[in-house]
Amino acid sequence: QVQLVESGGGLVQVGGSLRLSCHFSGGTFSNYGMAWFRQASGKKREFVAYISWHGERTEYRGSVKGRFFISKDSAKNTLHLQMNNLTPEDTAVYYCNAGEDPTYYSGSYSREPFDSWGQGTQVTVSS
Repeated sequence: QVQLVESGGGLVQVGGSLRLSCHFSGGTFSNYGMAWFRQASGKKREFVAYISWHGERTEYRGSVKGRFFISKDSAKNTLHLQMNNLTPEDTAVYYCNAGEDPTYYSGSYSREPFDSWGQGTQVTVSS
């Protein structure tokens, strides 16, 4: 059973940076598509970023493109999200998400959640 443990959240000022990490266990890391979602207080959970099983394809929601960067460290079974130039609108609980990647079978990623979730890590951006 896949387990995901996030870390790296915290309080940061506008314009600052944070790096989120998600440690993966219970499966073959290199076979899984992985993503970050976030949920602000009172709002629905939303897609943030995705990286394919082989790490060669990434996708981002429009509001974070050029500021956030998703990556996989296969040596450490860890997913990262580098977040730069943060704004108050980025304040949310960030969740790591992993599962069977449809692109592994020549399909396409739909930005719908995979099956496995981490517990979430809070990111707060103060103005």
